Amino acid sequence: MGKLKLPFKPSETKRPARKRSPAKREQLAVGLDIGSHAVKICEMAVLDDGYQLLSLGSALLPAGAVEDGMLQHPEEVAKSIAALHKNLKIKGKKVAISISGYSVIVKKISLAVMTDSELEAHIHAEAEQYIPFDIDDVYLDYQDLKTNTEDGERTDVMLVAAKKDVVDGFLGMLRSAGLKPVIVDVDAFALENAYEANFDLTENAALVDIGASKMNINIISHGTSILARDVMLGSRQLTEQIQNRFEIPFNEAEAIKLGHAEVGERQEELEEIFTNTCTQWIMEIKRALDFYYSNYPDETIAKMVLSGGGARIKGIEQFFAEETGLPVEPFNPFNKVRSDGNKIDPEYLRYIAPEMALCTGLATRPSPL
Repeated sequence: MGKLKLPFKPSETKRPARKRSPAKREQLAVGLDIGSHAVKICEMAVLDDGYQLLSLGSALLPAGAVEDGMLQHPEEVAKSIAALHKNLKIKGKKVAISISGYSVIVKKISLAVMTDSELEAHIHAEAEQYIPFDIDDVYLDYQDLKTNTEDGERTDVMLVAAKKDVVDGFLGMLRSAGLKPVIVDVDAFALENAYEANFDLTENAALVDIGASKMNINIISHGTSILARDVMLGSRQLTEQIQNRFEIPFNEAEAIKLGHAEVGERQEELEEIFTNTCTQWIMEIKRALDFYYSNYPDETIAKMVLSGGGARIKGIEQFFAEETGLPVEPFNPFNKVRSDGNKIDPEYLRYIAPEMALCTGLATRPSPL
Protein backbone atom coordinates (compact mmCIF):
# COMPACT_ATOMS: atom_id res chain seq x y z
CA MET A 1 0.00 0.00 0.00
CA GLY A 2 3.00 2.30 -0.34
CA LYS A 3 2.99 4.99 2.30
CA LEU A 4 -0.48 4.09 3.40
CA LYS A 5 -0.68 2.02 6.55
CA LEU A 6 -3.34 -0.15 8.06
CA PRO A 7 -2.40 0.38 11.74
CA PHE A 8 -4.19 -2.00 14.04
CA LYS A 9 -2.24 -1.95 17.29
CA PRO A 10 -2.94 1.02 19.53
CA SER A 11 0.43 0.71 21.26
CA GLU A 12 1.95 2.09 18.07
CA THR A 13 0.30 5.42 18.88
CA LYS A 14 0.77 5.58 22.65
CA ARG A 15 2.41 8.76 23.78
CA PRO A 16 5.94 8.16 25.07
CA ALA A 17 6.65 8.87 28.71
CA ARG A 18 9.52 11.23 27.89
CA LYS A 19 8.82 14.92 27.47
CA ARG A 20 8.62 15.99 23.88
CA SER A 21 8.72 19.34 22.20
CA PRO A 22 5.59 21.01 20.84
CA ALA A 23 4.61 19.84 17.37
CA LYS A 24 3.53 21.72 14.32
CA ARG A 25 0.00 21.18 13.03
CA GLU A 26 1.25 19.03 10.18
CA GLN A 27 2.77 16.54 12.62
CA LEU A 28 -0.60 14.92 13.23
CA ALA A 29 -2.95 13.75 10.53
CA VAL A 30 -6.35 15.42 10.32
CA GLY A 31 -8.95 12.95 11.60
CA LEU A 32 -11.77 12.28 9.16
CA ASP A 33 -14.71 10.07 10.14
CA ILE A 34 -16.91 9.25 7.15
CA GLY A 35 -20.19 7.80 8.38
CA SER A 36 -23.43 6.99 6.60
CA HIS A 37 -25.19 10.03 8.08
CA ALA A 38 -22.45 12.64 8.38
CA VAL A 39 -18.77 13.35 7.96
CA LYS A 40 -16.76 14.62 10.93
CA ILE A 41 -13.38 16.36 10.96
CA CYS A 42 -11.03 16.89 13.89
CA GLU A 43 -7.65 18.62 13.87
CA MET A 44 -5.32 18.52 16.87
CA ALA A 45 -1.76 19.48 17.79
CA VAL A 46 0.65 17.80 20.18
CA LEU A 47 1.59 19.54 23.42
CA ASP A 48 4.23 18.57 25.98
CA ASP A 49 1.58 16.90 28.12
CA GLY A 50 -1.14 15.89 25.70
CA TYR A 51 -3.14 17.37 22.86
CA GLN A 52 -4.80 20.63 21.89
CA LEU A 53 -7.94 20.78 19.80
CA LEU A 54 -7.51 23.16 16.89
CA SER A 55 -10.74 22.70 14.98
CA LEU A 56 -13.64 20.33 14.52
CA GLY A 57 -16.95 20.14 12.75
CA SER A 58 -19.44 17.93 10.98
CA ALA A 59 -21.59 18.03 7.87
CA LEU A 60 -24.56 15.92 6.85
CA LEU A 61 -24.16 13.63 3.86
CA PRO A 62 -26.85 13.08 1.23
CA ALA A 63 -29.03 10.07 2.01
CA GLY A 64 -27.55 6.89 0.59
CA ALA A 65 -24.14 8.41 -0.19
CA VAL A 66 -22.44 5.87 2.11
CA GLU A 67 -24.05 2.54 2.97
CA ASP A 68 -22.68 -0.41 4.95
CA GLY A 69 -19.25 1.21 5.04
CA MET A 70 -19.05 1.56 1.24
CA LEU A 71 -19.20 4.61 -0.99
CA GLN A 72 -22.30 4.79 -3.18
CA HIS A 73 -21.96 8.38 -4.40
CA PRO A 74 -18.28 9.36 -4.03
CA GLU A 75 -18.68 12.69 -5.82
CA GLU A 76 -21.26 13.88 -3.28
CA VAL A 77 -19.14 12.70 -0.35
CA ALA A 78 -16.04 14.43 -1.76
CA LYS A 79 -18.00 17.65 -2.21
CA SER A 80 -19.22 17.58 1.42
CA ILE A 81 -15.73 16.84 2.77
CA ALA A 82 -14.05 19.54 0.69
CA ALA A 83 -16.63 22.14 1.77
CA LEU A 84 -16.27 21.23 5.46
CA HIS A 85 -12.47 21.28 5.27
CA LYS A 86 -12.57 24.70 3.61
CA ASN A 87 -15.18 26.16 5.97
CA LEU A 88 -13.11 25.14 9.01
CA LYS A 89 -10.01 26.74 7.42
CA ILE A 90 -7.93 23.64 8.03
CA LYS A 91 -4.54 23.93 6.36
CA GLY A 92 -3.45 20.32 6.75
CA LYS A 93 -4.17 18.11 3.74
CA LYS A 94 -2.92 14.82 5.20
CA VAL A 95 -5.86 12.87 6.58
CA ALA A 96 -6.44 9.68 8.54
CA ILE A 97 -9.63 7.72 7.94
CA SER A 98 -11.09 4.52 9.33
CA ILE A 99 -13.24 1.85 7.71
CA SER A 100 -15.70 -0.77 8.92
CA GLY A 101 -18.48 -3.02 7.72
CA TYR A 102 -18.68 -6.19 5.66
CA SER A 103 -15.53 -5.35 3.70
CA VAL A 104 -13.31 -5.42 6.81
CA ILE A 105 -12.30 -8.53 8.76
CA VAL A 106 -10.72 -8.23 12.22
CA LYS A 107 -9.57 -11.50 13.76
CA LYS A 108 -7.32 -12.34 16.69
CA ILE A 109 -5.45 -15.58 16.00
CA SER A 110 -3.00 -17.69 17.97
CA LEU A 111 0.34 -18.49 16.32
CA ALA A 112 3.65 -19.99 17.30
CA VAL A 113 6.13 -17.37 18.52
CA MET A 114 8.26 -16.16 15.60
CA THR A 115 10.70 -13.42 14.82
CA ASP A 116 9.32 -10.38 13.03
CA SER A 117 10.76 -11.51 9.70
CA GLU A 118 9.40 -15.05 10.12
CA LEU A 119 5.94 -13.72 10.95
CA GLU A 120 5.96 -11.42 7.94
CA ALA A 121 6.84 -14.33 5.67
CA HIS A 122 4.24 -16.63 7.22
CA ILE A 123 1.23 -14.37 7.79
CA HIS A 124 -0.24 -14.40 4.27
CA ALA A 125 -0.44 -18.18 4.17
CA GLU A 126 -1.94 -18.24 7.66
CA ALA A 127 -4.45 -15.49 6.87
CA GLU A 128 -6.10 -17.32 3.99
CA GLN A 129 -7.99 -19.69 6.29
CA TYR A 130 -9.53 -16.80 8.26
CA ILE A 131 -10.50 -14.40 5.47
CA PRO A 132 -13.66 -15.05 3.41
CA PHE A 133 -12.23 -13.14 0.44
CA ASP A 134 -9.58 -13.97 -2.13
CA ILE A 135 -6.29 -13.04 -0.47
CA ASP A 136 -5.28 -11.14 -3.63
CA ASP A 137 -8.35 -8.91 -3.28
CA VAL A 138 -7.52 -7.56 0.19
CA TYR A 139 -5.03 -5.33 1.90
CA LEU A 140 -3.64 -7.30 4.82
CA ASP A 141 -2.06 -6.08 8.03
CA TYR A 142 -1.26 -7.64 11.38
CA GLN A 143 0.23 -6.94 14.78
CA ASP A 144 1.89 -9.37 17.16
CA LEU A 145 0.25 -8.60 20.51
CA LYS A 146 3.21 -10.20 22.37
CA THR A 147 0.93 -12.09 24.73
CA ASN A 148 3.30 -15.02 25.17
CA THR A 149 4.89 -15.56 28.57
CA GLU A 150 8.63 -16.09 28.93
CA ASP A 151 8.23 -19.84 28.48
CA GLY A 152 5.20 -19.61 26.17
CA GLU A 153 5.41 -21.03 22.68
CA ARG A 154 2.38 -19.18 21.24
CA THR A 155 1.30 -15.56 20.93
CA ASP A 156 -1.83 -13.70 19.85
CA VAL A 157 -1.74 -11.84 16.56
CA MET A 158 -4.34 -9.28 15.50
CA LEU A 159 -5.11 -9.87 11.84
CA VAL A 160 -6.98 -7.35 9.71
CA ALA A 161 -7.99 -7.54 6.06
CA ALA A 162 -9.79 -4.87 4.04
CA LYS A 163 -11.10 -5.26 0.50
CA LYS A 164 -8.92 -3.38 -1.93
CA ASP A 165 -11.75 -2.03 -4.05
CA VAL A 166 -13.44 -0.46 -0.99
CA VAL A 167 -10.23 1.07 0.37
CA ASP A 168 -9.15 2.31 -3.05
CA GLY A 169 -12.57 3.87 -3.53
CA PHE A 170 -12.14 5.96 -0.39
CA LEU A 171 -8.59 6.94 -1.33
CA GLY A 172 -9.65 8.10 -4.78
CA MET A 173 -12.58 10.03 -3.36
CA LEU A 174 -10.35 11.83 -0.85
CA ARG A 175 -7.81 12.75 -3.50
CA SER A 176 -10.60 14.18 -5.64
CA ALA A 177 -11.51 16.35 -2.63
CA GLY A 178 -7.97 17.77 -2.65
CA LEU A 179 -6.78 15.76 0.37
CA LYS A 180 -3.89 13.36 0.88
CA PRO A 181 -4.89 10.16 2.69
CA VAL A 182 -1.91 8.86 4.68
CA ILE A 183 -3.48 6.47 7.21
CA VAL A 184 -6.25 3.92 6.89
CA ASP A 185 -7.39 2.58 10.26
CA VAL A 186 -10.32 0.48 11.46
CA ASP A 187 -13.17 2.05 13.43
CA ALA A 188 -12.64 -0.16 16.49
CA PHE A 189 -9.03 0.86 16.91
CA ALA A 190 -9.64 4.52 16.18
CA LEU A 191 -12.15 4.40 19.02
CA GLU A 192 -9.59 2.70 21.22
CA ASN A 193 -6.98 5.37 20.48
CA ALA A 194 -9.42 8.11 21.49
CA TYR A 195 -10.16 6.29 24.74
CA GLU A 196 -6.48 5.69 25.43
CA ALA A 197 -5.67 9.39 25.02
CA ASN A 198 -8.25 10.43 27.62
CA PHE A 199 -8.80 7.75 30.24
CA ASP A 200 -7.10 5.39 32.68
CA LEU A 201 -6.35 2.07 31.00
CA THR A 202 -6.08 0.13 34.27
CA GLU A 203 -9.85 -0.39 34.16
CA ASN A 204 -11.27 -2.86 31.65
CA ALA A 205 -14.03 -1.25 29.58
CA ALA A 206 -16.53 -2.04 26.86
CA LEU A 207 -16.51 0.71 24.25
CA VAL A 208 -19.72 0.89 22.23
CA ASP A 209 -20.01 3.35 19.35
CA ILE A 210 -23.51 3.66 17.90
CA GLY A 211 -23.55 5.29 14.49
CA ALA A 212 -26.44 5.83 12.13
CA SER A 213 -26.19 2.45 10.43
CA LYS A 214 -23.68 0.41 12.42
CA MET A 215 -22.55 -0.28 15.96
CA ASN A 216 -18.97 -0.97 16.93
CA ILE A 217 -18.11 -2.95 20.07
CA ASN A 218 -14.56 -2.96 21.39
CA ILE A 219 -13.61 -4.59 24.70
CA ILE A 220 -10.43 -3.17 26.21
CA SER A 221 -8.64 -5.33 28.78
CA HIS A 222 -5.38 -4.26 30.41
CA GLY A 223 -4.90 -1.61 27.76
CA THR A 224 -5.33 -3.99 24.80
CA SER A 225 -8.24 -4.66 22.48
CA ILE A 226 -9.50 -8.17 23.21
CA LEU A 227 -12.53 -8.13 20.93
CA ALA A 228 -13.51 -5.81 18.11
CA ARG A 229 -16.81 -6.33 16.35
CA ASP A 230 -18.97 -4.41 13.86
CA VAL A 231 -22.75 -4.89 13.94
CA MET A 232 -24.86 -3.56 11.08
CA LEU A 233 -27.46 -1.96 13.36
CA GLY A 234 -27.62 1.74 14.17
CA SER A 235 -29.59 4.68 15.46
CA ARG A 236 -31.24 5.39 12.12
CA GLN A 237 -33.13 2.13 12.68
CA LEU A 238 -34.82 3.67 15.72
CA THR A 239 -35.63 6.91 13.87
CA GLU A 240 -37.24 4.98 11.02
CA GLN A 241 -39.30 2.88 13.43
CA ILE A 242 -40.65 6.07 15.04
CA GLN A 243 -41.24 7.66 11.64
CA ASN A 244 -43.21 4.70 10.34
CA ARG A 245 -45.29 4.12 13.48
CA PHE A 246 -46.20 7.78 13.98
CA GLU A 247 -46.37 8.61 10.24
CA ILE A 248 -44.26 11.73 10.61
CA PRO A 249 -41.29 13.21 8.69
CA PHE A 250 -37.82 11.85 9.39
CA ASN A 251 -36.63 15.07 11.08
CA GLU A 252 -39.56 15.01 13.54
CA ALA A 253 -38.82 11.36 14.35
CA GLU A 254 -35.18 12.25 14.94
CA ALA A 255 -36.16 15.00 17.37
CA ILE A 256 -38.39 12.59 19.30
CA LYS A 257 -35.59 10.01 19.46
CA LEU A 258 -33.22 12.54 21.01
CA GLY A 259 -35.84 13.80 23.47
CA HIS A 260 -36.16 17.19 21.79
CA ALA A 261 -39.90 16.76 21.14
CA GLU A 262 -42.75 15.36 23.21
CA VAL A 263 -45.19 12.70 22.00
CA GLY A 264 -47.93 13.22 24.56
CA GLU A 265 -50.39 10.33 24.68
CA ARG A 266 -48.16 8.20 22.44
CA GLN A 267 -45.43 7.90 25.07
CA GLU A 268 -46.26 4.25 25.67
CA GLU A 269 -45.91 3.48 21.95
CA LEU A 270 -42.57 5.29 21.91
CA GLU A 271 -41.30 3.23 24.84
CA GLU A 272 -42.33 0.04 23.05
CA ILE A 273 -40.42 1.06 19.92
CA PHE A 274 -37.41 2.02 22.02
CA THR A 275 -37.40 -1.27 23.93
CA ASN A 276 -37.86 -3.47 20.86
CA THR A 277 -35.15 -1.75 18.85
CA CYS A 278 -32.58 -1.25 21.60
CA THR A 279 -33.03 -4.84 22.79
CA GLN A 280 -31.52 -5.93 19.45
CA TRP A 281 -28.48 -3.78 20.22
CA ILE A 282 -28.23 -5.15 23.74
CA MET A 283 -28.29 -8.72 22.45
CA GLU A 284 -25.21 -8.01 20.32
CA ILE A 285 -23.44 -6.32 23.22
CA LYS A 286 -24.23 -9.23 25.53
CA ARG A 287 -22.83 -11.68 22.98
CA ALA A 288 -19.55 -9.77 23.02
CA LEU A 289 -19.54 -9.63 26.83
CA ASP A 290 -20.31 -13.35 27.09
CA PHE A 291 -17.48 -14.14 24.70
CA TYR A 292 -15.10 -12.10 26.83
CA TYR A 293 -16.17 -13.65 30.13
CA SER A 294 -16.04 -17.19 28.70
CA ASN A 295 -12.45 -16.66 27.56
CA TYR A 296 -11.34 -14.60 30.55
CA PRO A 297 -13.41 -15.92 33.48
CA ASP A 298 -11.22 -14.26 36.09
CA GLU A 299 -11.54 -10.79 34.55
CA THR A 300 -14.22 -8.15 35.03
CA ILE A 301 -15.40 -5.17 33.00
CA ALA A 302 -15.61 -1.98 35.03
CA LYS A 303 -17.89 0.05 32.77
CA MET A 304 -19.44 0.61 29.38
CA VAL A 305 -18.62 3.80 27.49
CA LEU A 306 -21.06 5.01 24.81
CA SER A 307 -20.15 7.12 21.81
CA GLY A 308 -21.52 7.98 18.39
CA GLY A 309 -24.67 9.93 17.61
CA GLY A 310 -26.72 7.12 19.15
CA ALA A 311 -25.20 7.87 22.55
CA ARG A 312 -27.47 10.91 22.70
CA ILE A 313 -30.69 8.88 22.44
CA LYS A 314 -32.86 9.78 25.40
CA GLY A 315 -32.78 7.08 28.08
CA ILE A 316 -30.19 4.85 26.41
CA GLU A 317 -27.61 5.01 29.21
CA GLN A 318 -30.11 3.87 31.82
CA PHE A 319 -31.49 1.15 29.54
CA PHE A 320 -28.05 -0.29 28.78
CA ALA A 321 -27.06 -0.14 32.45
CA GLU A 322 -30.17 -2.03 33.53
CA GLU A 323 -29.77 -4.67 30.82
CA THR A 324 -26.05 -5.34 31.30
CA GLY A 325 -25.52 -4.54 34.98
CA LEU A 326 -22.60 -2.29 34.06
CA PRO A 327 -22.15 1.39 34.87
CA VAL A 328 -22.68 3.30 31.62
CA GLU A 329 -21.24 6.70 30.79
CA PRO A 330 -20.98 8.89 27.67
CA PHE A 331 -17.63 9.07 25.92
CA ASN A 332 -15.93 12.46 26.09
CA PRO A 333 -12.96 12.22 23.69
CA PHE A 334 -11.87 15.70 24.79
CA ASN A 335 -11.59 14.77 28.47
CA LYS A 336 -7.85 15.54 28.54
CA VAL A 337 -7.68 17.66 25.39
CA ARG A 338 -7.15 21.39 25.72
CA SER A 339 -9.23 23.80 23.68
CA ASP A 340 -9.62 27.54 23.34
CA GLY A 341 -13.11 28.49 24.53
CA ASN A 342 -12.96 31.68 22.48
CA LYS A 343 -12.50 29.70 19.25
CA ILE A 344 -14.59 26.61 19.99
CA ASP A 345 -17.81 27.07 21.96
CA PRO A 346 -17.54 24.86 25.10
CA GLU A 347 -21.28 24.17 25.00
CA TYR A 348 -21.08 22.97 21.40
CA LEU A 349 -18.05 20.86 22.27
CA ARG A 350 -19.91 19.13 25.10
CA TYR A 351 -22.89 18.47 22.84
CA ILE A 352 -20.96 17.03 19.90
CA ALA A 353 -18.32 15.17 21.94
CA PRO A 354 -19.81 11.63 21.84
CA GLU A 355 -20.10 11.56 18.05
CA MET A 356 -16.54 12.86 17.59
CA ALA A 357 -14.91 9.84 19.28
CA LEU A 358 -13.73 8.05 16.11
CA CYS A 359 -12.64 11.30 14.54
CA THR A 360 -10.60 12.26 17.61
CA GLY A 361 -8.90 8.88 17.72
CA LEU A 362 -7.85 9.35 14.11
CA ALA A 363 -6.61 12.88 14.84
CA THR A 364 -4.11 11.55 17.40
CA ARG A 365 -2.24 9.63 14.69
CA PRO A 366 1.20 10.97 13.75
CA SER A 367 1.25 11.87 10.07
CA PRO A 368 3.79 9.90 8.01
CA LEU A 369 6.25 12.12 6.18
